[in-house]
Amino acid sequence: MIQVNDFLYGKAELPQVFEDILATDALKRLAGVHQSGAIYLVNPDICHSRLEHAIGVMMLIRKLGGSELEQIAGLLHDVSHTAFSHVGDYVFENSDEDYHEKVFAEILYKSEIPDVLLKYGYSVNQIVFGTFNILEQPLPALCADRLDYTLRDGVYAGIISRQRAKEFLNAVILKDGQIAVNAETEALWINEAFKKLNDEVFKLPLHLYANGKMAELIKTFLTKGILEESDMFKTDTMLLNKIRSTFEGYEAIKAIKQLKGFSEFMRYGAVPKVKARTLNALLV
Repeated sequence: MIQVNDFLYGKAELPQVFEDILATDALKRLAGVHQSGAIYLVNPDICHSRLEHAIGVMMLIRKLGGSELEQIAGLLHDVSHTAFSHVGDYVFENSDEDYHEKVFAEILYKSEIPDVLLKYGYSVNQIVFGTFNILEQPLPALCADRLDYTLRDGVYAGIISRQRAKEFLNAVILKDGQIAVNAETEALWINEAFKKLNDEVFKLPLHLYANGKMAELIKTFLTKGILEESDMFKTDTMLLNKIRSTFEGYEAIKAIKQLKGFSEFMRYGAVPKVKARTLNALLV
């Protein structure tokens, strides 16, 4: 058994399968991948990891009574994110922001995870080809992934409080296997929180600059052969260290932190096109 603790969902004792999955290199790497990409370089408060989010999604599914298999799927759902998360989408010019989904199966099959799952009577194919309605739903519906990052990212960005996020969770229920909200005020609140997160955090010019300039830098270094595509599947720190091992890279990272060329980039640069998103929480 392993005990995990999260500021949204509290403490939980988890079966051994979760401890073994968390001990794999694939999951440990996520602890070194920032949930919001390169934003922490210009806004140090937004510094949480993909692993924190993945554990949160798993705990939310568990809280709602989802099966152990769906909890495992929740823990694994972001295992294929590149270093700096969605910066990988901008590097590989993936406008749908789903590059990690396209390489999910490949990354999962090449990891230690299939052997761990087999040890506990599961198949990796159940994760790759399974349908998990608590974990994922198309927009504008709520799901565990979307709900956790809305609350978690919102708290770290300072647009909602931890206490308000935890209060909202008291209104979350399952309706026909899908996440729903049992109070109109709470449904309206989460819809507005999601809008604020997109408008005031994901689309904030300062944050677009950080992620856009990082993507631009990585693309340049891939073209020059200083970086290899495989470097995108290391941690943020390992990728940064390789970039900063050159004088050009060292100065470029320093320039991002100092917001050099901010106005010019926002006017003429390859500013990330963040998808328009709205949420319409199911009210019951």
